[in-house]
Amino acid sequence: MSDVKRYTRIVGTGDGGSKFEDAEIHLTEQQVADGVPPMFVGGLSSSAGVVFLRSAEFDSDPHPAPREQWVVMLRGAIEVEVSDGTRRRFEPGDLVLVTDTTGRGHITFAVGDPPLEALFVPKA
Repeated sequence: MSDVKRYTRIVGTGDGGSKFEDAEIHLTEQQVADGVPPMFVGGLSSSAGVVFLRSAEFDSDPHPAPREQWVVMLRGAIEVEVSDGTRRRFEPGDLVLVTDTTGRGHITFAVGDPPLEALFVPKA
């Protein structure tokens, strides 16, 4: 049996801006350890240097990502605005793959009750 986890990519555009793209991670049911029921598993390409982030506020100026990275929302919520003015909200359990490492980048706004907590996982 298989399933998917939907996520959002933030990518750079040819004009130096950014935009959203919808994507999916394909999950397969696997036995991950003896004595544990089968679970749906999908890989996130990553490298060393996972960062746990906690912040009471996270409003930013326009900025490109410091590196290609996964953002795994754990607590709180953010809204991200790309260069065409489109905004999306991300909450606990959401995945975002940020790849706009050049140009104007995107703007991030904290929404909801602080603190915001997330994992930043560098992409391999």
